Amino acid sequence: MINRVILVGRLTKDPILRKTQSGASVTSFTVACDRRIKAEGQPTADFINCVCWNKVADNTAQYTHKGSLVGVEGRIQTRSFDNQSGKRVYVTEVVADAVQFLEPKGTNSATNTPSYDAGNQGYQSDQVLQSNDFTSSDNLDIASDDLPF
Repeated sequence: MINRVILVGRLTKDPILRKTQSGASVTSFTVACDRRIKAEGQPTADFINCVCWNKVADNTAQYTHKGSLVGVEGRIQTRSFDNQSGKRVYVTEVVADAVQFLEPKGTNSATNTPSYDAGNQGYQSDQVLQSNDFTSSDNLDIASDDLPF
């Protein structure tokens, strides 16, 4: 069986760092992941609760904030507890093994947030894209023998 999750998105609020009675660090946060397909009347993003432990928790709490672009790798876990009224509550969340910080240090996410362009059906960054080999006007010489199909 495989239980593996990889998410890329922005934090919806500042991460919350807590300590257990034994002194272990635990950080909880929510990642907003945009949906590629937008259906009318449906949300355009999924808000996924995540939790990480120990050194990963300390680093996530210290170096990320609301709006930070992160990559989260981990597993899905469901747990339950009894709330104050005695009702059983089930929580499904991603237990993160690793949290990657996907923006350079010191980047202000408020000025570097991608904006959605409905005409292009994709995301356009506010920054200018650098040209690469694929945008040059040179023609590529590809023979049918070079294609894998």
